[in-house]
Amino acid sequence: MIIAIDGPAAAGKGTLSRLIAGQYGFHHLDTGLTYRATAKALLDAGLPLDDAAAAARMAAELDLANLDRTVLSRHDVGEAASKIAVMPAVRRALVEAQRTFSRKMPGTVLDGRDIGTVVCPDAPVKFYVTASPEVRARRRYDEVVANGVTADYAEIFEDVKRRDERDMRRADSPLKPAEDALLLDTSEMSIEAAFQAAKTIIDAELSRNA
Repeated sequence: MIIAIDGPAAAGKGTLSRLIAGQYGFHHLDTGLTYRATAKALLDAGLPLDDAAAAARMAAELDLANLDRTVLSRHDVGEAASKIAVMPAVRRALVEAQRTFSRKMPGTVLDGRDIGTVVCPDAPVKFYVTASPEVRARRRYDEVVANGVTADYAEIFEDVKRRDERDMRRADSPLKPAEDALLLDTSEMSIEAAFQAAKTIIDAELSRNA
């Protein structure tokens, strides 16, 4: 059982994915962390972020069982990840690793930007989680402030829009909903409501395969 969850940054897909994985006892992979881990490996080695060969080598050697969300969530790592994520060789290496992960039993939940369209196009359950840029920027702002860090909402809002533009317009695996994905707009929907909507779909799919 593979559940593919895509969507832009701060839409709630990570929280939803973890809730679903916990509910069904499935393995969870935040595929965005794989790009961040690759970027951090480059930074740690003192290698330039435009070295595609080195980035692809780091991606191929990545250990998916050793992804530290706290460390990888740093802003500088995220900025570095956005630079190497557009490299075709890096994407090929990480997509292969993600596909291998998706076959773990008894089931998996993968969230990212291209799970339903590229990584696992045959996943029986696909969701596209989104929210308005304003709402997503506010969530990111509140998260930063809650951690005791000074933040500028306008700056975060512009960053969200830049990331959307970059993700949706890239030539390789652009961010877009799979044709058969269920859209969950969390702009005014609580994460609990989104979870219940997703659970209904997943339960129906599990019943069909029982």
